[in-house]
This record gives sequence, structure tokens and C-alpha cells, in this order.
Amino acid sequence: MADNSKIAVLDSSLTDRLPISSKTLFDAKASKSLTFDSIAKELGRSEVAVAALFYGQAQASAEDVKKLSNILGVPESKLAEQLLGFPDRGRAGPMPPVEPLIYRLYEIVQNYGYAYKAVLNEKFGDGIMSAIAFSTKVEKETDEKGVDWAVITLRGKWLPFSRF
Repeated sequence: MADNSKIAVLDSSLTDRLPISSKTLFDAKASKSLTFDSIAKELGRSEVAVAALFYGQAQASAEDVKKLSNILGVPESKLAEQLLGFPDRGRAGPMPPVEPLIYRLYEIVQNYGYAYKAVLNEKFGDGIMSAIAFSTKVEKETDEKGVDWAVITLRGKWLPFSRF
């Protein structure tokens, strides 16, 4: 069991923007006081990938549905009906974002996007980093002064532009 104050729950202001599966999954997660990390370990996926499933931003497999049913205590048939379609990504929030943490991530891209692009182009040539052939992780790092730092790793396949 995790500390309930550290369990992410569904913000009710997002409910209308998200698929019905989000409410089902978040309600079950909260009732069992599970973190994304604990679910991810049982599901065999990363915690960010699991959170993306909960927000309807990633596609679930039949195996994911079966395992989630066992983990969350939700009937497999209900989860299959809600999760086995194609996700409709990008609907969770307004643009630009208004939620402070999400806005700060957006701000990082606003402020450093062209710098990232220039450095990536110098290292890889003309192209883009995939957000499909992609992985990410979030880690907590504590420095020698006891200050906590968020470490977010973005890992995307490099896709060179082709001439035509």
C-alpha cells in the first residue's frame, strides 16, 4: 500500500476530455491505493506508459487488459470494451497548457526547442526525433544538499528526412 497523499487521481475537470476508460481505471487505482509504479511493475511496462494508458494516450494490448483486470479488480470484459480500440491522442488538455507542471514542460520546449533542434541536427543531420518509436522515464535525484531534482529522459529514434 502506498501513502494515499501520493496517489495520482483523475482531475474531474479533465473527465469530459478523456475516454470513459480513464474514470474506470483511475477509480480502481484510487480504491486500491496503487501508484503508477506499482501497477507498472505488475504490468511489465514503464510507469509513464501505464499513466498514458490511464489517460487514453496509449493503446492497450489484450495482455495489458488481462493483467489490469487482475491488478485493479475490474472485470476483464469491461476493460476490453473500453481499452482495446485505438487511442485518440492529444485531447487531455488545452493548448497552451494551464496546469502549472504541464505548462513548465511546454515552457521548456518554448525556451529550448530551437536549441535542442540545432544540437540534434549537428549530431544527426536533417531529421526529427520520433515520438512513436519512443521511450521515456522519470527519475528522482537528490543532490548532496538534499535538494530533489526531477530527471526526465526522452529517448526517440532518429528519423532522417529523405530527399524526393
